[in-house]
Amino acid sequence: MIFNRARFPLAAAALLLAFPLPAAAERVSGPEDATDDSTIVYPASHFAEFLPVSVNDMLNRIPGINLAIRGNWSRGNRRGLGAGAGEVLINGQRVTGKRSGGRDQLDRIAADQVDYIEIIRSTSGDIEVRGGGQVVNVVLLDALSTSSTTMEVRTDRSHDGEIDTGGQLSRSGQRGDLNYLVHLEANPSHEASQSSEFSYGPEGDLREIRYQDSASDELEYQVSGNIGYRFDDQVLQLNGLYETRGDSPWWRNRSIQDLVNDQTRLQREDSTSRRYSWEVSGDYERDFAGAGTYRLLFLVTDREYKSAGNRSDIVDGRRVPNRFLANLGRDRERIARTSYSFDVAEQQGLEIGIEGAQTIRDNGLRMGLDIAGTPSPEYGGLVPVEVDNSESQVEEMRYEGFAVHNWRLNPRMSLESSLVMETSTIAQSGDVVNSRGFDFFRPKVDYRFDITPSLQLRARIEKDVQQLSFSDFSASTDYGDDDQNTQAGNPEIRQEQSWRYELNLEMRLPDNLGVVNSQFWYRDLEDVIGRVDVSPSPDDLRSARGNIGDGKRYGLNLDLSAKLGMLGLPNALLTTGLRLSDSEITDPFLGQKRRQPGNGRWSTNIGFRNDLVEQGLTYGMFFAQSSNDGGGRTEIDIIDIEQRTEDPWLMAFVEKKAFDNFTFRLESRNINDAQDCRKRTRFVGATADGVVEEIEHYCGGSGMELAFRVSATF
Repeated sequence: MIFNRARFPLAAAALLLAFPLPAAAERVSGPEDATDDSTIVYPASHFAEFLPVSVNDMLNRIPGINLAIRGNWSRGNRRGLGAGAGEVLINGQRVTGKRSGGRDQLDRIAADQVDYIEIIRSTSGDIEVRGGGQVVNVVLLDALSTSSTTMEVRTDRSHDGEIDTGGQLSRSGQRGDLNYLVHLEANPSHEASQSSEFSYGPEGDLREIRYQDSASDELEYQVSGNIGYRFDDQVLQLNGLYETRGDSPWWRNRSIQDLVNDQTRLQREDSTSRRYSWEVSGDYERDFAGAGTYRLLFLVTDREYKSAGNRSDIVDGRRVPNRFLANLGRDRERIARTSYSFDVAEQQGLEIGIEGAQTIRDNGLRMGLDIAGTPSPEYGGLVPVEVDNSESQVEEMRYEGFAVHNWRLNPRMSLESSLVMETSTIAQSGDVVNSRGFDFFRPKVDYRFDITPSLQLRARIEKDVQQLSFSDFSASTDYGDDDQNTQAGNPEIRQEQSWRYELNLEMRLPDNLGVVNSQFWYRDLEDVIGRVDVSPSPDDLRSARGNIGDGKRYGLNLDLSAKLGMLGLPNALLTTGLRLSDSEITDPFLGQKRRQPGNGRWSTNIGFRNDLVEQGLTYGMFFAQSSNDGGGRTEIDIIDIEQRTEDPWLMAFVEKKAFDNFTFRLESRNINDAQDCRKRTRFVGATADGVVEEIEHYCGGSGMELAFRVSATF
């Protein structure tokens, strides 16, 4: 008998369904509504019958949790440590970090360590994390000595049959006033994709066909740890993380059928990349027995990425290099934040403080081409080509003073207001020498009104300043266009600013049946970042990321998260979301009003999960789709226009509890083999001249993937 590894996950999952499961634990109690302070409390006993492994397993059973923890789970581009920098607390404390923050701990803390989970819907000076939404506080058991180990082993199968196996191991516990968490992870990743591109002339005649297949392999290791100590009226927490990814190969085979000249060309691209990052952070808090609380937070990060590769023509079975590209990017950040909070009157609190941050970005780009000159082994055996603004260091020194006032107007109303005064200097050295200073005044007002115990109104007005991507300051590789090697940098780019207006109305259904939320939002934008003309001459057209003027974005978000007991599925949870939006900006190349790139008219998602408690079985699915209208998915550049469309995306999973503390999960991602497509119109000269050169129709995708997980707690 031949052992087929590709079929093993399916066979294993089917076999598990036959395993008996011990009787589910009786639910001791449900969530508690603490309407006096707008906090919903879920004791650990509420989740007992589901036999959760981690904190995330518990959160997945809470209706509306997607509203409490909304947005991108990666916070690496966050501006500083600010007061509104996350939505997760552990034991009432934030976990300071960007790659090792509170959200990242949810899969690593064992469920048997949890006492209860709070959904905090109000603002308060006692809450270290603030924002326009809600806060999740995970409270761990207060025991003299306790510990747990969680582990996961996974196997992924790509559509080309490649199988990767990895895993992670976490140890968390408490010894008196000391708590700790240690996490180890090996994360292999293989991705394969196929694509086709058809190029037409301005009259619609087919001129060229390109077929491509590509694949990449990565193996990343991570070790992280958190340690906290509470003594008397003081709390100290330290966090650390180190990630490394060794030589990661990437290759692409390309077949080019030139129908005009009746010939076929073959190309091969190969590259390798390396990456590492580390982070150390911590916070210290001291409570002065009713006289106030002092806090100190710090963060130090270092991330570096290197890549180098050749593109070659295949001639008579041998490779003839024609392009070499090498990139270097290194980001370093050092932040310190200190504050003091105290009561200024009954039901009123004030926090004042200062934050300082240093951010450094090193950019490097080398290019070699098959042209006349002296080849160099450092440029892949090709001739070095000078690239404008290819070597640089960008450094920002930023300081901000802030004051945050919390006022409990009455048992049903709260108001939080803050003022931030920011000053910064951005200096660039290397191929370009430049230095600029910036000053920003950033107020915010957050009002909340509990109309009834289950109906809450939230309103927020805030001045926001986005974090710049310092890689935009210098030249970079253009990975999205085979006909262009590099993209120009822009030393004059400025921060995008906006006034943000939000109005939320949230209703919690009776008996913990669900949450309904509606949100209207409006953004009044200044110095919007997009593509701008940086051409040195009319014969050398170039564009770069830059500020294209003022604009606006607005929309309506509708969310529903509800249990389906009325359909005879008491443990089923349905989550749906609909995003409606529009935007307006003046295009810098055409001079006409249009929607902003990357802002489609609508998007929707549907999630479903059902727990069959007696069988120890859980199954579910997730579906997402975005609008493919031309305006919001169109990128206009100096020499071309791109319109993008994408298919709906679908995944499904099934989980089985067995052997008391094991969970077996099989999931399938991209079941419908979703394709991303692009129509690119190239012009002779500038886009504004309107002389079409060719039209390209591209579609590609990475196919369906299978994943099998085994997790357990000891």
